Formats: sequence, C-alpha cells, structure tokens
Amino acid sequence: MADLRSDTVTRPTVAMRAAMAGAEVGDDVFGDDLTVISLERHVAALFGHEAALFTPSGTMANQIALQLVVPRGGELLAGGDAHVVTYEQGAAAALGGISTRTWPSAGADLDVEQIAEMIRPVGYPSVPTRAIAVEQTHNLGGGGVISLETLRGLRAVADEAGVALHCDGARIWHAHIADGVPLDVYGRIFDTLSVCLSKGLGAPVGSLVVGSTEKIAEARLIRKRLGGGMRQVGILAAAGRHALDHHLARLTVDHARARRLAEALEPFGVVDPARVRTNLVPLDLSGAKLDAPALAAAAAERGVLIAAMLPRIARLVTHLDLTDDDVDHAASVLGELLS
Repeated sequence: MADLRSDTVTRPTVAMRAAMAGAEVGDDVFGDDLTVISLERHVAALFGHEAALFTPSGTMANQIALQLVVPRGGELLAGGDAHVVTYEQGAAAALGGISTRTWPSAGADLDVEQIAEMIRPVGYPSVPTRAIAVEQTHNLGGGGVISLETLRGLRAVADEAGVALHCDGARIWHAHIADGVPLDVYGRIFDTLSVCLSKGLGAPVGSLVVGSTEKIAEARLIRKRLGGGMRQVGILAAAGRHALDHHLARLTVDHARARRLAEALEPFGVVDPARVRTNLVPLDLSGAKLDAPALAAAAAERGVLIAAMLPRIARLVTHLDLTDDDVDHAASVLGELLS
C-alpha cells in the first residue's frame, strides 16, 4: 500500500527508535528532562529566538502561540483556508476568547496591502486587531511557499500597526529547503512560531512554540492549563532531535518525488507542476469524471491512499516512508483512474 494521505503517517526509523530508547529523561513538568531542554534550546537557536517549548501537537502549539499574542476579546487576522481557522476545531475562540477575521483564501499568494487595510486599531467600537497569522508552507494552498519578500513586507505592516505576527510553521522546514532561506531569517520575522516535528521530518509526535524568554515562560503556564504538561517526555523529544539531525536535508527527495508525481498527472489537467514546490501535490478535480471522495475510494482499492480534502480537491503527500516504486505505482493508478 502506497500511503500518500499525509506526511504524518511515517513510522520511526530503526535509528530513531534507538535514540528514543536511549534518551535521558526526567520530569518535564518540574523542568528536569534534559533531553527536552536540549531540544528546546536547539530549536530556539535554529530560529534565532531566545526560547522554545515542546508540546504534544501542532494544534496545541498554535493555540498557545495565539494566546500569547492575542488577549481575550482581541482579533486575529488569517487566511480563510488557514489551518488555525479550518482544522483546529474553533480553538482560538473556544479556548482563547479570540475573534478571527479572514482574508479570501489565496494559499501562499498573500496580498500584503489587502491585509494592511484589514487591520483595525484599538478603540471603541471595533474589535482591535492584535495579531496576523500566516502558514509556511501552506497546507490547503498545495504546499505553497510564501516568499521572503512578502513576509518582510508583512513584518513592516505589523510593525507599523503595532500588531504581532505569528507563523504556523508546521512545514517551514520544507520552505527552508525549497527556497534556501535560513531558518533564523524566517524566525526573526515572527514574534511567535509553531514548528512541527511529525510532518515531513518523521518524528512520531511533537511540535514546539518558539519565541522570547518571557513569552515561553507564559506559554509553559498555558500548556499546563491545556493539559499539555508531560513527564518523562524526553523519549519523544529524542525522536524530534534525531529527525532534525538526520531527516531535514533529505526533504529534497520528497520535493523531487512530488514534482515527478505532478508531471505524470499533468496531462489529465488536474495539476500544474510549476506550482508544486514542496511535498504536497494538490489535484483540482473540477473537470474530472471523479470527485475527490470517489477518486480516493477507487485508488484505495488499487493500493494507493490519497486524501480527499474538499469535494473536488484531493491531495497527495510525499514523505520519508515512500519509495520511488511507490511514487511510480501511485502515478500509474491515478493516471488510469483519471483517463
């Protein structure tokens, strides 16, 4: 079975399991787990920030970060198809008391001037904008990469308006590899970041919130409030560190395989290979004979798993556990179904 539903389906490698088994652990709630501490310091340094906090999931990392930059009753601006809006169960409102307003869905193709015009100042009767959130790379935007120039423009807008800038960087590693932008250059643009170890890098679980020492001290309290205080979690942190040390550079392989998939499926009019820059391959089935659920079901019967994201949008994701043969098999099966 070739599983292209997500890069979260990977399993720890033998070497990663060995790192987990040999991890030095302590009680992280008491701040005693040296493996967690080492990972947090390493990730903070990678992004040019002072501190980081290990969390069990990307959603928790995002929601902690949003509570750090948006006070209750404040407003967050984000894209209409952003993960924090679409896939986090309304947590910003339900848990953080955060009001969200969105710009029209555009994936990674942001209009900085449009976002600037949306910012509401502090003062009655409007809900004041407190932060802007962007996604790098962009999930529903097909793994699109926001350019460094655009991000710097957005930073200037945020500074002028006095609002914070958050990055949902679940796959920022892929943007780093695709564009060659150093991680610390990305990091210094944002007040807070969430970065994921289980998407693309192959760790079984874990994300981190990245920010200033002051913000991360507050983040630790919010994590506890959300039920994210963990004990001997160095076993998981060791997997994340192994992933960073051994699986980051190889993302070029995933990108190349995604591009090969896109090129194989281009003749069927469902994807533009030029827009496939990382490990996500979105299929636009608007003109196809099968919708996304039907294509996913038919492909599964032939040994290929894909994700139906929307009624007419399917997604393929390349990752650590796929082989070249898996990619070729997927391209062949999907080509036959789309013919």
